[in-house]
Amino acid sequence: MPKLAGAVLLLALVALASSTTYAGYLVVSVVSHYLDVNRFVAGLLLGVLFARLPWIRQGKLRAVGLLPGKARLPVMAALLACCLLHFLYRGEWVPVLFLGFAAGFLLCYRRLRRVLVARTMSSFLKPGIDPARTPDQDKTIIDVEFREKKD
Repeated sequence: MPKLAGAVLLLALVALASSTTYAGYLVVSVVSHYLDVNRFVAGLLLGVLFARLPWIRQGKLRAVGLLPGKARLPVMAALLACCLLHFLYRGEWVPVLFLGFAAGFLLCYRRLRRVLVARTMSSFLKPGIDPARTPDQDKTIIDVEFREKKD
């Protein structure tokens, strides 16, 4: 049933895209409300804050932006949490559900991607070989050398 699985996957991706887009709209609306500017300006400010531009330095392609790479996820999570609290205080439950889903997806995305890629790649590789499990990375593999002593 590959057609059914493809249709379900496509439907799930459409639902994910639409719900995160609505959550982004809610975040821009709350930021515009607190900064007392219109939504367009608030969207531009958030766009400048999270923009990543390509930069070539010493022959290597890098991405640079206003926020460092390690700070992007906590800032996004903090924005979503503040908007979630804003709508909780006002008692609006539909935006709370969308923002909660977006925050949950944001926090689980890296692990979900890692699991899905590992499962997808395992179907293409031999069953006994797992490229993610090397002795350097896996704590359950013990690498030992044995030598015999001559008496």
